[in-house]
Amino acid sequence: MTLKNQSTCRLRFAPSPTGYLHIGNLRTILTNYLFARHYGGDFIVRLEDTDQARIVQGAAKEIIKSLKWAGLEWEEGIDLDSRGQIVEKGSSGPYIQSKRLAIYQKMAEQLIRTDQAYYCFCSRKRLENMRQTQIQRKQAPMYDRYCRQLTEAEIKKKLKNKEPYVIRLKVAREEETVFKDLVRGRIRIENRVIDDQVLVKSDGFPTYHLAVVVDDHLMKITHVFRSEEWLPSVPKHILIYKAFGFKLPYFGHLPQLLNMNGKKLSKRDGEVAVKDFRYKGYLSEAVINYIALLGWNPKTTQEIFSLEELVKQFDERKLNKAGAKFDYARLNWYQAYYLKRLTDEKLFSWGKAMWQRFGIQGVEPEQSKIEKILLVQKQRVGEPAQIFKEVDYLLKPVKYATDLLKWKNMSQQQVREQLNKAWQTLDQVKEKDFELERIQQVLTEAAAEKRGEFLWPLRVALSGKKQSVSPFECAWVLGKKQSKKRIEQALNKIK
Repeated sequence: MTLKNQSTCRLRFAPSPTGYLHIGNLRTILTNYLFARHYGGDFIVRLEDTDQARIVQGAAKEIIKSLKWAGLEWEEGIDLDSRGQIVEKGSSGPYIQSKRLAIYQKMAEQLIRTDQAYYCFCSRKRLENMRQTQIQRKQAPMYDRYCRQLTEAEIKKKLKNKEPYVIRLKVAREEETVFKDLVRGRIRIENRVIDDQVLVKSDGFPTYHLAVVVDDHLMKITHVFRSEEWLPSVPKHILIYKAFGFKLPYFGHLPQLLNMNGKKLSKRDGEVAVKDFRYKGYLSEAVINYIALLGWNPKTTQEIFSLEELVKQFDERKLNKAGAKFDYARLNWYQAYYLKRLTDEKLFSWGKAMWQRFGIQGVEPEQSKIEKILLVQKQRVGEPAQIFKEVDYLLKPVKYATDLLKWKNMSQQQVREQLNKAWQTLDQVKEKDFELERIQQVLTEAAAEKRGEFLWPLRVALSGKKQSVSPFECAWVLGKKQSKKRIEQALNKIK
């Protein structure tokens, strides 16, 4: 299937505000977005809020913020205004399901008139008893179609008496449903395993199945990419499409994101909401680049893609069927790549937020020191939340054993000699010239004859660590006065 040189495709993202946006959902959204942009179509965002009991306050706004953070844009649907309030744009609205109840009710009644659906007045007690009996008989729990046998007179009487009811779809169980999935190919399901599903609940709200079909049809959605967990729902949706006489969209079901053990990525694996990645300081470019390659293989050796490049190279035929493992170490690699390429202005702005969230308690360094740490750390940082904790020794002195100052078999006297040499070397650099390049030059010259013996004690004196950023960087971040002071403290330890 191809749509090249056409601009008729319309794709959507329809979140439910019953929780925050999962990183796996963002990958699914990205697939819809890339498809729409690649073929010059439209991308729509609407809100599926019919499950009123499970709505999480503020979730809808957070979802929109996450999409904006990711750099995704859309033509129609819900959005946030300058005051942070949800608004709607476009000519196919309302884009919030709770505002479309009259539409769903009208469409459901249309199915009743055409004998494609029916009223069901069964009580919860009867349905539960029916279910328990079926389980005892080792049968698949399904509605027994009791209310399909009601006469027209009985139905009118129950409606007149205002008995609670739901509306169910009439399923022709002797038939089968066949469709071609854009990711998985031809799929065939026998209708005998499909229940007479509820279309409208007793509270007047539609079920997901009715609402999504009606909305997709009225909003002229042509392609639907979603998680494979929705695959069992496709036959239900196709039957509703056929009951209305609607044209079917193309369906594509993407594999789920997995943890490193091959299980579905969940909260047990850590924070998996997009807002958590935002808060922890991951750059949107890094996240988008990484998740785009989870389940999609460009068939090249290229690893770095801008959003524009992803749009240009996207090909739905290269979507994978198998689940992809979400590797935080790999994400951190992308984070480090994009962090290195930030301008100093953007880096300092990002770092200021990181310090406010993850700075070391009780330490209030000057802004210049924070900026120096960021310039040093951007060359090596992985998980952004650790950017300052990894170099806590640059912000406050660290206790260490005296023997750590020794390089191999050095004597204490040799250590003292090298530390005195380092102190004198730094002391000779004027304050105005105490920059990284100059520091590296003079210390490298001083270490020319005995590099290990000179630089190891200096590294430990400045950092208190076996492993740290280079002694040149340590001295630059600490500054001339603090560097000399730490060397003096090291000398006092070996008297």
